[in-house]
Amino acid sequence: MVRYRVRGGNALRGTAFIQGAKNAVLPMIGAALLAPKGRTVLRNVPIIEDVRRAVELAEAVGAYVELHESERTLVIDASRVDSPVLPARIARRFRGSVLFTPALLHRLGEAIVEGVGGCNLGSRNLDFHYLGYKRLGAIVDEEETVIHVKASGLTGATLYLDTPSHTGTENLIMAAALANGTTVIENAALEPEVLDVIDMLTKMGARISGGGTGFITVEGVDELHAVEHTVMPDRLDAGVFAMAAAITGGELSLVGTGLDLGVVRYKLEQMGVEFARQGAVLHVRSEGKLRPINIITDTYPGFATDLQSPMMTVAALADGTSYIHERIFDGRFALAGELNKMKANVEVDGSRAVVRGRTPLTGTQVTAHDLRSGIALVLAGLAAEGETVIDSGYLIDRGHAHLAARMRALGADITREISER
Repeated sequence: MVRYRVRGGNALRGTAFIQGAKNAVLPMIGAALLAPKGRTVLRNVPIIEDVRRAVELAEAVGAYVELHESERTLVIDASRVDSPVLPARIARRFRGSVLFTPALLHRLGEAIVEGVGGCNLGSRNLDFHYLGYKRLGAIVDEEETVIHVKASGLTGATLYLDTPSHTGTENLIMAAALANGTTVIENAALEPEVLDVIDMLTKMGARISGGGTGFITVEGVDELHAVEHTVMPDRLDAGVFAMAAAITGGELSLVGTGLDLGVVRYKLEQMGVEFARQGAVLHVRSEGKLRPINIITDTYPGFATDLQSPMMTVAALADGTSYIHERIFDGRFALAGELNKMKANVEVDGSRAVVRGRTPLTGTQVTAHDLRSGIALVLAGLAAEGETVIDSGYLIDRGHAHLAARMRALGADITREISER
């Protein structure tokens, strides 16, 4: 068991180095398996648990992978991929396992995803991935605990995504890249991470146009080759550190090439947080009272649902009442109960939450229900009186690299513990 201990009261100051994007590197690892020869090199790789699981999964299907942690570099040789099975021991812990399916279909003619049953398929919103494979000519057999996808060859088709999911868009682009003919993906995701994956695939020899327009066209090619690519910075990691400065009344310099927080920056500015850019460095400064805010989550370029939980914590310290409307995942509000244990005042009604701020937070024992609620509780601990103990800390490690060490370097009193209980 991993847990975090946070003692509040310290304003964070200094330079925070933003990690590579989790939501870009995971599909890139899947994309690397599309190359039948050569070695793919990925740089600026975040050393997070989801990357470790992706490495395990790539090795399980026969790829040779070197993870150089100190250099934040991955080297992937997929020339000997020989197993279509994505084993349950990894797939159950790693939702991104679906991103390996296109490579296995093209390389081996089938992909067997273990540990994902019918009810899980719908609840995890992965059904449109498999429906997309069907539209491209694959056969999908769904059993109680296994999904078996088979294809002697894929053929281009017109695909429409009911929701512009970044994972779904990336997955279907990879499937279409080696399909016979032209594939059109309508209502495609617009996230910068999708564009970064498209950039890598284009380097590999894929023919993709329309990225960032919501209407992507993929002309199938015969083969893709290994390349070198640098992963973009993680907008979510950057957003969390900006909020850490805001909630502690601190001042941070965020370092990351081309770093852009988008609408999150504008919402924090509305709360009274100051931003200034100097080249690749983004300065964040917070003094005085935070103003309340209204937030409606939406797909990109709207307010990211992944940052709604951390922003709820910031709103709990604002001087007034904030309103949050969660339009993507209602499960994000699992955080409210944990914040209320710390003496916050959050009321949830369906997909809406009311956060009555300026209530001093008090440290106590809380539980991370997912990655985003976990990091939100770390923020709460930074601002709370006394000690906050966050259980299920492994979920935080899924998305943020070396979090305790990075925050301690900025003045935070935080430790990461591992116990057998």
